[in-house]
Amino acid sequence: MRWAADAEGHGPVRYGPPSPDDGLPVLPELCAVLAAAAGRGGAEPVGGGTALLDAACGYWERRGLPTAPEHAAAGPGAPSLLLALTAALGGDVLVPRPCAAWWAPYARLLGRPVFHVATPAECGGVPDPYALLETVRRVREEGGDPRLLVLSVADDPTGTVAPPEVLHEAVEAAAGEGLHLVSDETWRDTVHSHTGTVHSASAAVHCPPDTLLLSPAEMLPGRVTVVTDLAGALLPSGWPAAVARFPGDPAGARLRARVLDVLTALGARVAGPVAAAAAYALAEPEPVTTRVTAAVGLHARVAAALYDAVVGAGALARPPRAGRHLYADLGPLRAALSAHGVGDAQELEDFLAARLGMPTPGGQRFGDDLAALRVRLATGPLLGGTDEERARCLDAPSPLELPHVHRALITVKTVFDELRDDAQRWEPPR
Repeated sequence: MRWAADAEGHGPVRYGPPSPDDGLPVLPELCAVLAAAAGRGGAEPVGGGTALLDAACGYWERRGLPTAPEHAAAGPGAPSLLLALTAALGGDVLVPRPCAAWWAPYARLLGRPVFHVATPAECGGVPDPYALLETVRRVREEGGDPRLLVLSVADDPTGTVAPPEVLHEAVEAAAGEGLHLVSDETWRDTVHSHTGTVHSASAAVHCPPDTLLLSPAEMLPGRVTVVTDLAGALLPSGWPAAVARFPGDPAGARLRARVLDVLTALGARVAGPVAAAAAYALAEPEPVTTRVTAAVGLHARVAAALYDAVVGAGALARPPRAGRHLYADLGPLRAALSAHGVGDAQELEDFLAARLGMPTPGGQRFGDDLAALRVRLATGPLLGGTDEERARCLDAPSPLELPHVHRALITVKTVFDELRDDAQRWEPPR
């Protein structure tokens, strides 16, 4: 009999959350590269062509992860790479709770049990090392075969970054149990760590000016495969491309070969024009780095404002340190929400989406407890409804003061303040 207490036997609620997007106009230089390559009617070779893999290796080299092209691969988005890795590695899959909504469905598609492990109080994306050890022990006692741990150091959905000490402990625990790690580093280039990106008094109190991000591949090079979806920071979400970095030893070469077999069976190849744009972005020329820096600063400002609105209303949230999201726990406002007919995360998702006028996926989509009133709020929808409005956000010295951004943030604050006021009215007398 398999351990059923934490195994998830079903996928996320109907279709999952929207694809990640920063809401910003596509960088003109990227459009030009894509247009110039539009005559390439074919796809890349399975695993990526020479130019794309060389660019990926240069990208990792600049981040302290030397890589040879024969230990790298590319695919049309991170989901295809994770599906291939899961198929190639076999066994049961362990993921943090909460985690990116797209991780678990690919294991379930292959008939693999997925086990969620709680994250530490200070961050998401990386499992609590003691909870990880306990989960592995219990799964094995029930006849399971845990082999793969998927984690992220710059996390979607929580927008947090795992402290180095937490990451070290989790990696050591995983290594001691013989697990292979997949490090999803899609959001590593969106860390809110540069001076001036935290523009909220309350968020600044909790968020240090510099957030140190380490890759598990730096700590355990022989047992970590890095996966980066370029839609995180470098490409638009509609141009699917991702790269994977395998361990640089014979075992890593064998794993890569098995992954390429799976990608071949799936016909999962990067489109030629998209590969050209991806290679350009991975080389990080000045237009790309300038846009990334501007986008990170903009989303950090909006995330800090979201944090102020949520925490100011009495809800809970971890201070945003990366990405374009805030993960909020509205448990303290349960009485007020109950008066509106909201009793679980799916109902909370529907309630907030109707009032805020934007997607607000509930925590159940990320493997969280349906009964918990948690929701992910995105910064992109607050930047405007047209390319012109969103472009103005990039150019404005004070983007939060732009009329359309200000109105959007006022709407968020009003909705949460009304819940706070309702909660105070419903609070029982002492």
